[in-house]
Amino acid sequence: MKNIFESVELNNLRAKNRLVRSATWEGLAELDGSITEETYKIYDGLARGGVGTIITGFTSVASNDFYFGGMMRLSDDFLIPQYKKLVDIIHAQDCAVISQLALGAFYRGNVQAEPDAMTAEEISSVIEKFVNAAVRAEKAGFDGVQIHAAHFFFLSRFISPAVNHRIDDYGGSTENRAKILLDILDGIKKAAPGLHVTIKINCSDFMYNGLDEKESLLICKMLSQAGIDSIEVSGNGTSVPGIRPHKNEGYFADFAARLAEEAGTPVILVGGLRSLDFMNEILNETKIEMLSLSRPLLCEPDLPKKFQEKISSESKCVSCNRCYSSRGHKCTRYE
Repeated sequence: MKNIFESVELNNLRAKNRLVRSATWEGLAELDGSITEETYKIYDGLARGGVGTIITGFTSVASNDFYFGGMMRLSDDFLIPQYKKLVDIIHAQDCAVISQLALGAFYRGNVQAEPDAMTAEEISSVIEKFVNAAVRAEKAGFDGVQIHAAHFFFLSRFISPAVNHRIDDYGGSTENRAKILLDILDGIKKAAPGLHVTIKINCSDFMYNGLDEKESLLICKMLSQAGIDSIEVSGNGTSVPGIRPHKNEGYFADFAARLAEEAGTPVILVGGLRSLDFMNEILNETKIEMLSLSRPLLCEPDLPKKFQEKISSESKCVSCNRCYSSRGHKCTRYE
């Protein structure tokens, strides 16, 4: 019988419990990706709050990624000492830490280019940027990296049939559209073999002609066969409002459970988890290994400790989503 507060060991990753802080963009970094003191304080609070693993917020692999402001970056070696400081702060609380490597969009100069318009050399350059960022993450001491292929950022768009209409090795079939993910995974595994490599992927794009559950499952199985260490299941159009304990929790749970059953790779579930008993039920009625929280930890960074010490059994988060309009994406309801 699985327990939320037992330690768990995956490939290249040991966590003191099964709770994960899902990557949540703070929007507080400097233009060059430098980390602010406010950001260090946020992560110190999260680590002290008792979560077993932290996936840091959207960290761009490119210096010219202008998709939105305040992105952390691992696009240059000069940033490594700052990220080592971040890792050390988190590790001091016996908390594992994974860097979410992402690309908002591909820019040719200052102009955004869609996947169909990219040259083969430009695609290779993106793959190289992800691999180089992973090497920097390893040098900074991160336990792992997460390839961000969800939420319709660059990689999510690239693998979606609604966006990618290429007719070369990187387009057309599911296998061809997924090739960029497999090439990134292969590159990271070779260049930074000590890292736990996970991926965040949509179970569905929830749009006409987009990636659907059948195709997402196929891509996940391809990644599993290629040696991905874990898969975090999400979906397009996240942060569903109005989530309440015991009523409408875990909106990606069905797909995640099926994936965990069929793929043979550890699965992390994110999305609408609010109560301790529901989370225990998910763990023990499926093969899902870990549970990921975002908005509940914006509301209560110490929620894992409250759960473990039996101070609380439900998150106070009401999914109002006002956090997204606040500085640093902090909860405004209970501040």
